[in-house]
Amino acid sequence: MKTVLVTGCAGFIGWKVSERLLEENITVIGIDNLNDYYDPRLKEWRLTQLNAKSSEHRAHGKFNFYHSDISSFDAVKTLFANHTFDAVINLAARAGVRASVQDPWVYLDTNVKGTLNLLECCKDFGVKKIVLASTSSLYGLNVIPFNEIDRTDSPLAPYSATKKGAEVLCYSYHYLYGLDVSIPRYFTVYGPAGRPDMSIFIFIKNIDNSIPITVFGDGTQQRDFSYIDDIVDGTLKCLQPFGYEIFNLGSDNPVELMYVINLIEEALNKKALIEFMPRHLADVPATWADIEKSKKRLNWHPKTTIEEGIKKTVRWYLENKEFINSLY
Repeated sequence: MKTVLVTGCAGFIGWKVSERLLEENITVIGIDNLNDYYDPRLKEWRLTQLNAKSSEHRAHGKFNFYHSDISSFDAVKTLFANHTFDAVINLAARAGVRASVQDPWVYLDTNVKGTLNLLECCKDFGVKKIVLASTSSLYGLNVIPFNEIDRTDSPLAPYSATKKGAEVLCYSYHYLYGLDVSIPRYFTVYGPAGRPDMSIFIFIKNIDNSIPITVFGDGTQQRDFSYIDDIVDGTLKCLQPFGYEIFNLGSDNPVELMYVINLIEEALNKKALIEFMPRHLADVPATWADIEKSKKRLNWHPKTTIEEGIKKTVRWYLENKEFINSLY
């Protein structure tokens, strides 16, 4: 594999996937619209890291960035016309369960129409492999642990509904045109330079600055927090030929939110100021990934414990504290 298109390359997971590909001497063509869902300066920081990685050593692959949007078919078609791709990793998505309730239209454009544009171009330009990033939010109120064969037709928010739409579009193109599709479903990804709207990022920043944090519910809700490096490993293993397969990527170790807050308090040596609010209707009480299929088919398993992952994330925050505190 020589050249891979990574959409959403300035996003949290897209950045780290691109970095790993470059380290494996694979050329990355990256596309991102750099939207302002959260402060674009963090996305620009990630792009700077990728450019540095691309230029620092001959053994690394090259990185080419396009500031564009996958919801534009013309923009996507131009990319495919100008480059030859061995695979596409679609990590461009509007994320955020609660935000999707407020503005569902933009989720439809990026998550569904954007995926359709990529599938059409894969078909037309002979790119046989596509990896579509999906989400544990699809499982909704299913009984834990969540298994890939569970029903996912009752999403609780437009975000998960549009990701389901993207999944089934991928199946249609696999069935009709023989595209090889792997779909990793991510479970609450965190780590250094993560999304500022995610709980762990917010908690670290606010606890350090003695700003109250908001906990929706009583704090006993459980999440299968997954460290970014493990997620990247699983995503790249999805580049193998499988036909059409869905894989859970999670830690297989759900923990209570209050436990995570306590770990952050210990790492910062500061106490959290907590304001409790009612649980949002779109939030589930617990997530838990059944990862047996990923272990067997991908030969993948998570390596980073929540305790180790929180320490690494807090360390990155402290090393970049001034920059992080300048973000809105």
